[in-house]
Amino acid sequence: MSEHMLQCAMLAERENAGDELVAAALLHDIGHYTNEFPEDALDRGIDNRHESAGAAVLAPFFPPVVVDCVRWHVDAKRYLCATDAGYFKRLSEASVHTLRLQGGPMPADGVRTFRSQPHLDAILRVRKWDEGAKVPGRKTPSFAYYEPLLRRVIDSRAR
Repeated sequence: MSEHMLQCAMLAERENAGDELVAAALLHDIGHYTNEFPEDALDRGIDNRHESAGAAVLAPFFPPVVVDCVRWHVDAKRYLCATDAGYFKRLSEASVHTLRLQGGPMPADGVRTFRSQPHLDAILRVRKWDEGAKVPGRKTPSFAYYEPLLRRVIDSRAR
């Protein structure tokens, strides 16, 4: 999981996404480490709701755009599967499995509601990096590399 998170941050950084979105990409799956579900919950067919757990942990420290990207990245997958005919075909096997656990493609009323997200573009960017960040053995910077960036983002929230 940590390799995937680092790959996601690296993809965001390669697109010059800015500190907040790189932080969101890096931390989007932090809820896998902070929720009350067993580590193998997804393998056992249980939706671990990691997006909610991650957003709750980050909310006191990070700006709303970071928290929203974490909170809504699962729904972004559901949204994209409902609105982009080719998106589902590009999902990894693991994402197809979790999509089923997370409710499948978003229904039309959910799509209308989701479009009103104040950080919709940022959320969708993080989701797309998420899908691209599943390459076994891809070289990435270490987590320590991102520490100064995370400090800047946290400090910006405190101001």
